[in-house]
Amino acid sequence: MSQNAIEITGLRKTYRAGRGAPAKEALRGVDLNVPAGSVFGLLGPNGAGKSTLINILAGLVTKTAGKVTIWGFDQDVNPRQSRAAIGVMPQELNLDPFFTPRDALEVQAGLYGVPPAQRRSDEILAMVGLTDKAQAYARTLSGGMRRRLLLGKALVHRPQVLVLDEPTAGVDIELRQMLWRNVRRLNTEEGMTIILTTHYLEEAQEMCDEIAIIDKGRKIAQDKTANLLARLDAKTLVVTPDAPLAQAPDLPEGVTLEHRPDGALALGFRKGAVSMEALIAALHRAGVSIRDIATEEPDLEDVFLDLTGSGAHADPGQ
Repeated sequence: MSQNAIEITGLRKTYRAGRGAPAKEALRGVDLNVPAGSVFGLLGPNGAGKSTLINILAGLVTKTAGKVTIWGFDQDVNPRQSRAAIGVMPQELNLDPFFTPRDALEVQAGLYGVPPAQRRSDEILAMVGLTDKAQAYARTLSGGMRRRLLLGKALVHRPQVLVLDEPTAGVDIELRQMLWRNVRRLNTEEGMTIILTTHYLEEAQEMCDEIAIIDKGRKIAQDKTANLLARLDAKTLVVTPDAPLAQAPDLPEGVTLEHRPDGALALGFRKGAVSMEALIAALHRAGVSIRDIATEEPDLEDVFLDLTGSGAHADPGQ
């Protein structure tokens, strides 16, 4: 096994035309390496190709071209081994309503060929907080409990790679915190590689070591999270004056000025072009008496918008 948990080269997927709709090229030659042992973010706007890529990894969609290797197993040469190396928690709540959580885990383990003596159903139920619901029918579980069960099903065969596809969409704070605690434990204690797709970019910024962004079927960026954040040479100086300004101050070229509802002034600038000292000096020349001052750095949402020009908190798409 190489240092990468997943290696993707030249991945293409074209959905055939049908019912009057033209053929759709969902993936257009994606190259992607996911480092082993990382928490890896896969981000993109609606229709970017994220779900298609994940479904190809899971063996649910047949690729048109390219090579996919999971934990050292070529998907075309060793399909069973590559599928056994990955577990997927899908967006959709696809559970049999007449199975109990324990039954669902046992059946899933059987499908992966896990011998009865090696199954961990009770351990997994405890980990996802469903011990007291072990014998309840899935149809009686709340939406959050069903999401917990989906996570459990993805773990029954001890995969080396876990894919979380929009795991916190529409869930409450308690479930979100439980999920991230489990993800951190699986990553740090068991060395599991985690791939996360999410439209909540603050989660990706906090959780992910490395992030790839795809748009319109192509990878447009991949880097360590800190390096992506450093790409934007932007900064905001937030100044709270002692009194409202009579007129706008004369600021250096390229500096933007925003009047915030709380009375603060937000001065946007490029760090490579203007210094904070120059901004503060300009304010003093304008007679601004400063009561408070702070700075704001760009976050992952700013980087995402800069690269894709898309909304960051839209509903999950394909």
